[in-house]
Amino acid sequence: MKAQIERTLGILFGLIFLGLSGVVSVETIMRKLFNMSLQGADELGGYALAIGATLAFTVALLSRAHVRVDVFLVRFPKRVQTVMNWASALCMMGFAVLMAVLAYFTLLDSHDYQSVSQTPWATPLAYPQTFWILALVIFALLASYQAVRATVWLVQRKYTQIDAMLAPKSTQDEVNEELKDLQARSRVAPSNTTESSATSPMPRAGTQA
Repeated sequence: MKAQIERTLGILFGLIFLGLSGVVSVETIMRKLFNMSLQGADELGGYALAIGATLAFTVALLSRAHVRVDVFLVRFPKRVQTVMNWASALCMMGFAVLMAVLAYFTLLDSHDYQSVSQTPWATPLAYPQTFWILALVIFALLASYQAVRATVWLVQRKYTQIDAMLAPKSTQDEVNEELKDLQARSRVAPSNTTESSATSPMPRAGTQA
């Protein structure tokens, strides 16, 4: 389930910026060849950055990729590290929920005042802000889920599960992920090697390489 969510959000993130790159390419070609402009590539870039960055928050949350200063964390006893990891999940939940709530009030203000972008398109800001809030809500829900689950595990004294879900990645964890990714990418290598060895002519006896 976790891997599927990461994959889905990662694909959505890629599609957003792939579409933006297409718009920027068209904009560049039009300016160069026809001296014309869409006059909105920079505006779309801002929307893509806001929505894409919020999606990246969620991906980083699930993959434990958010930056954490663990210089002192690793020096504490294991049990203290677990409690601090649990506390970090609560802080992340509070931050994510606060962001979603404040963004909702921003959307209400944009709707009430009928705010538009300061560009030739004059896009009603309520439209892109709606997608931005949806991404923030996803982030807040998953952060809340992790915090609640970690709290239940803390009560049940399942410290190993808490650390597995919330602890910063160690060097060994990163090495294992790279090795796993390398194995996944090199699965086709044996078949290619076998095919090439089967089709290549065998050297004759007595000939030099």
